[in-house]
Amino acid sequence: MTDSDGAPRGATFPFRGRVARRGPGPASTANIANIITVVRILMAPLFMAWLLIDDGADGSLRIAAAALFVVAILTDSLDGMLARGLDLVTDFGKIVDPIADKVLIGGALVSLSILGELPWWVTALILVREIGITVFRFAVIRDRVIPASRGGKLKTVLQAVAVTLALFPLWNLLGSGMHWVNGVLMTAAVVATLVSGLDYLRVAAKHGRPS
Repeated sequence: MTDSDGAPRGATFPFRGRVARRGPGPASTANIANIITVVRILMAPLFMAWLLIDDGADGSLRIAAAALFVVAILTDSLDGMLARGLDLVTDFGKIVDPIADKVLIGGALVSLSILGELPWWVTALILVREIGITVFRFAVIRDRVIPASRGGKLKTVLQAVAVTLALFPLWNLLGSGMHWVNGVLMTAAVVATLVSGLDYLRVAAKHGRPS
């Protein structure tokens, strides 16, 4: 049996549907919210190149890299607002949105460690948690999609703030005390990363129990 356009009846095409409007019918996987999410991923290598090209010198390239990071991380709120406001939430978006955050923040952490401004063990600890949770997401994707929790969102905010302050050379304006502030914020981000990871596994286990 086929539909009027010749497609098998009951077949689904994820790229068909609503792109940038609210209305009846399913949302396209290629909707505006998901496009913004993918663009956020593509910003990561550009921002890293700008940061590393002059070995992290406190010049215009570093400021441009930090500004691009801020623009990219702010799109996280934009794509979420569009997805909810226009009813464009898709399983693809639920999976790729947190991955985009991990790519962007992970790239920043690796870059800071390459520059010798962040201990490698901090970067490794955060990346192990992030990659582990991402692998787990894909392992259970056939059974269920588990969206980011509130704790995960808080973790992302703390990471974004800590990384942003580490990227901008504010110590040139506010003094060496900014290094202490950056250390406190990064410690808070590490703690939130580990706690939210354990909480995610707890919620996943709860959802996996038969009703």
